[in-house]
Amino acid sequence: MEQIYDNYTTEDQEVWGILFGRQFQNIKKVATKEFVDGIDKIHFTEKAIPNFKETNKYLKELTGWQVAAVPGIVDDDKFFELLSNRIFPATTWLRTREQLDYLEEPDMFHDVFGHIPLLANQPFVDFLQGLAKIGLKHLDDDWAIHLLSRIYWFTIEFGLIREDGDLRIYGAGIISSPGETKFSISDEPEHFDYNVEAIIDSSYRKDKFQTKYFIIDDYEQLYSSLPHIEKVIEDRLKKEPVSIP
Repeated sequence: MEQIYDNYTTEDQEVWGILFGRQFQNIKKVATKEFVDGIDKIHFTEKAIPNFKETNKYLKELTGWQVAAVPGIVDDDKFFELLSNRIFPATTWLRTREQLDYLEEPDMFHDVFGHIPLLANQPFVDFLQGLAKIGLKHLDDDWAIHLLSRIYWFTIEFGLIREDGDLRIYGAGIISSPGETKFSISDEPEHFDYNVEAIIDSSYRKDKFQTKYFIIDDYEQLYSSLPHIEKVIEDRLKKEPVSIP
């Protein structure tokens, strides 16, 4: 599948501009510096929907990664295969003007605005690739994949980072959500230091804001935790039931 850029309508471009403009204002002072810098490095603006061919030129030079168009959520095997080969799958369809504030299924604003700028950060993408390789080893075990999904959820999607003494956002699920942007760094949810065992023992829900968030010190911490993640998952498989709650 390819992104057929000429198929985007004037309304599509306007919707992208609205979403980008308002959310960038929300996150530019609370998002990780690496995300804000990434926006510039890959030349994302509110003026136009990103063209994957152009984005890939920048990413290739920065970290060797690429963006590939997919029709929607892909199966685990395909997802891990793509990530292990330094390819991030992103949908190409965009919500309508009537869906600006609520959408059940992730569209390209989440996939592209939320995820792609951090692909310009080498330790972050090395961590992403490492998670995928662990996933490929356990594709035949639903419980192992579920445990790994908790790591992905509380880092790639809903992770926080401590920068210059302040709490910052790096998870794409937060970055693409105006409401969760404010909520995640408020005093309402619980905040914990990054801990592999605690994350793997934490369930999550997709239909509401998180009740807790985990904070990393830097992206190297994520990458260096990969061997421990694999060990903890393997330990859990030896003593826990294989059914998913």
